[in-house]
Amino acid sequence: MAEPLLALQKLQVAYGGIQAVKGIDLEVGEGELVCLIGANGAGKTTTLKGICGLLPVKAGKIHYAGKDITGKPSFQLVQRGLAMVPEGRGVFGALTIEENLAMGAYIRNDSDGIKADIERVYQLFPRLKERRRQTAGTLSGGEQQMLAMGRAMMSRPKLLLLDEPSMGLAPLMVQKVFETIVTISGEGVTILLIEQNAKLALEVSRRGYVMESGEITLEGEAASLLDNPKVREAYLGEAT
Repeated sequence: MAEPLLALQKLQVAYGGIQAVKGIDLEVGEGELVCLIGANGAGKTTTLKGICGLLPVKAGKIHYAGKDITGKPSFQLVQRGLAMVPEGRGVFGALTIEENLAMGAYIRNDSDGIKADIERVYQLFPRLKERRRQTAGTLSGGEQQMLAMGRAMMSRPKLLLLDEPSMGLAPLMVQKVFETIVTISGEGVTILLIEQNAKLALEVSRRGYVMESGEITLEGEAASLLDNPKVREAYLGEAT
């Protein structure tokens, strides 16, 4: 079996003095779309921040593309093809859409390629093209989410980490964002999706993990998790 692109082994991450991630194992194969679902406070975002070097790893290992990246700083990981779209979007409010996208390509110096990739983002999100001279701070939450995803794509990532992309968005915008996640995945980008909307996440993913109180309690094919009575009761609001 091929080595996974991302592998967490007994990963422990503390946040604010609390051990939020308690020794989890998780794998994402090259080209896969895998989701990590769970209630608010389960430790999902802390897991991502540990992978990205934004929080210190207390114990365990993170392997990416065959290398141990445990504790490596974020800027080195971007250079290696790992990009994250954070919860809350994190766009540069005073910069225009186009300037935000250019910032996403800061590790690159191929100006023709950067221009082509900006056009590709505009194909994915035509609304951003219409507003490309607008400052990001004036955009709606959904438009900012599109921009944050587009900016992450500008670094040409091998692995894209998405943290709660549907949070706070209107249903139509959620649908558009998830359609785009499927499109990006179909182009060969490996994706780890952190999402509170378990149904949506499992519908677009190949495999899934369920996290509760800092531990992985279930894992498997997304379709089987969708049918699992515990998942249906806890996350899909269905009585068993």
